[in-house]
Amino acid sequence: MLDICLLGTGGMMPLPNRWLTALLVRYQGRKILIDCGEGTQITLKTLGWGFKTIDVICFTHYHGDHVTGLPGLLLTIGNAGRTEPLTLIGPPGLKKVVEGLCVITPELPFEIKLIEVNEEEAKEMRIEIDRGLFIKMLPVFHRITCFAYVLELERRPKFIPEKARTLNIPVEYWKHLQQGETVRINDKIYSPEMVSGKKRKGLKIAYCTDSRPVENLVDFIADADLFICEGMYGDDADKEQAKKKKHMVFSEAAQLARQAGVKELWLTHFSPALTEPQNFIKVATDIFPYTKVGEDRMTKNLNFLEEK
Repeated sequence: MLDICLLGTGGMMPLPNRWLTALLVRYQGRKILIDCGEGTQITLKTLGWGFKTIDVICFTHYHGDHVTGLPGLLLTIGNAGRTEPLTLIGPPGLKKVVEGLCVITPELPFEIKLIEVNEEEAKEMRIEIDRGLFIKMLPVFHRITCFAYVLELERRPKFIPEKARTLNIPVEYWKHLQQGETVRINDKIYSPEMVSGKKRKGLKIAYCTDSRPVENLVDFIADADLFICEGMYGDDADKEQAKKKKHMVFSEAAQLARQAGVKELWLTHFSPALTEPQNFIKVATDIFPYTKVGEDRMTKNLNFLEEK
């Protein structure tokens, strides 16, 4: 139901064999991108999922390694034939940053819609991107305002035909109720809840880069099917440097994953000096065994669990 691709795994600057951290999520052919550093469109092109159907771009924060790929990407999306509006979401400063970057993209064939979210709003906001697909944000702890993101895909309760028959709902209305729509028949209104079973578990993806561990992050990412988290440094000996720069080491990301009960952890946003992150994987797996070192264009398909 959800296709995930970690487009790049680098922090600070792209390297010849490592693009900057960005995440692409595909749902029913449409796409959401989180962060867009220099060169993002190159790794996107290599991936081959296309550009035209990127509907939403979210920004964690406005350091250059997370935003400077935007102008080129917008031009490429336009050249791909997009005319539908494209939505950008981010912390305070979004309008100013986008206006500055887009000086060199003055004639895009689509409208850009901005959703600029302050830290208080972020704690409560839940934005529906597509039917049943939601984005949530959480302020985290970096040198400037920075958000972690969660994408949640809700799963509709199972339609119960027997309930529809008991209510004498004609069969031609069933598909509307199955799709979550309320129907009116004569003078009576029937909601999906009237003909459905119990709530079912959906899918959840969490993404956090450029932050120190913060307490409420555990609740925010709890039970995620996939948690993608920065591991700027692999060695615990670099923890003081991580604290100074407001980043994490592998062990801290793994501790968050364990505490939150996520199913899988992907480490990303590696320092340019961390040329062989795989050498430090045991630092994380000793704490949280279901950890992988991220690689450029690592992909995963997430599906709803089969019901017993």
